[in-house]
Amino acid sequence: MAAISYDSEAILKNFSDRRKIDFPLLADPDSKAIRAYDVLNSEATGQYKGMARPGYFFVDTKGVIREKFFEAKYRERFSGNNVISRLFPELGEEVTNHVEAPHLRLAVEQSDRTAFPGSRVTLTAAVQLPRDVHVYAPGTEGYKAINLVIDPMPEMELRPPIYPRAKVLYLPAIKERVPVFEGTFRISQDLKVSSVAEFSKSLGTEGKTFTITGKLEYQACDSKICFLPTSVPVEWQLQVVPLDRQRAPEDIRHK
Repeated sequence: MAAISYDSEAILKNFSDRRKIDFPLLADPDSKAIRAYDVLNSEATGQYKGMARPGYFFVDTKGVIREKFFEAKYRERFSGNNVISRLFPELGEEVTNHVEAPHLRLAVEQSDRTAFPGSRVTLTAAVQLPRDVHVYAPGTEGYKAINLVIDPMPEMELRPPIYPRAKVLYLPAIKERVPVFEGTFRISQDLKVSSVAEFSKSLGTEGKTFTITGKLEYQACDSKICFLPTSVPVEWQLQVVPLDRQRAPEDIRHK
């Protein structure tokens, strides 16, 4: 991983030393690479002229762009872990906690333990079902489909949950075909931390820790028994810290 910006080497070194960054920061003071990737913020003026819109490119070993991750608004942005969790789900979870749940194993995961105003964070419910046990996929009629429900919070904007592709299972006892999930699968849901000025100011200098709560609803069945529908509480802890607005020393700043 490497980051690139319109800052000079001196500014990047100052920032890297102060934040203890251990991956390469590449200087593009004339914004040549930024223009080549077509991510120049043409609306920026003054000291910000030449800066890029924040985002990520996933480039393969042959230099071909395979994926890109950008938000429409520059105040909203993916984190590095969030991008990794999309490209490689098994590698992208920074925090994992196991939850007691009947008829299945449940772990709650999150792409980041720390976020900034405007950050996008991925929350995940990782489910492992025993052999010969299934749960019903969303859209199933007559049964309680699995459903991840996260409680709304004014400080967080929730995106719709993402479910895996369901398998169609034939149930001989009732002669029906129903969409189900079996084995191991993940349900993920993104949230965006508020970027409004009032919220950012409320964080102070140390930030705040938020508890995000919700529940996982489901009905588990095996080849002989359909167990009663159940609901298991889930929660995540997220520390939100203020943006770093400290500028480089005056003698090396953008003019």
